[in-house]
Amino acid sequence: MAESGIYFLVFKNADTNIAVGSLGIIHFKEGWHIYTGSALGKAGFLRVKRHFFLAEKKDKKPRWHIDYLLLSDEFQLKYAVVAKTSERFECEAAKKTGGDNVPCFGCSDCKCKSHLFFRKSDPLDELSKIFLSFGLSPQIVDNDAYMNFI
Repeated sequence: MAESGIYFLVFKNADTNIAVGSLGIIHFKEGWHIYTGSALGKAGFLRVKRHFFLAEKKDKKPRWHIDYLLLSDEFQLKYAVVAKTSERFECEAAKKTGGDNVPCFGCSDCKCKSHLFFRKSDPLDELSKIFLSFGLSPQIVDNDAYMNFI
């Protein structure tokens, strides 16, 4: 079984409209978007690797809400903040991220309002502090490092 935990994907994007599956067309303001995800299944952090691969290759059919952003030319996956844990912190991390969000995005399997959040500037410090508040050690994975990650 692969290592597991939780993660944030951090995108920089242009002002754009994107059709996101059953959510329909969503307007995304120019800036930074943060997606909160869980890597607690059998594949663990291989899920994060998949996200980077999809963002780079853009050659798959979207399966989840996040795939629509990964496949968009308007969204650049800048980095992920990951933390190893077996605890289910994903929803708590989403609540702590809070703020301006895209309703119902990425949370069809929980009761959260959203797992996608907007910021005007790079949220790295904020996200690291969220993981530290759970007693977790954040690790930054970027486009250059994801192939060696895991």
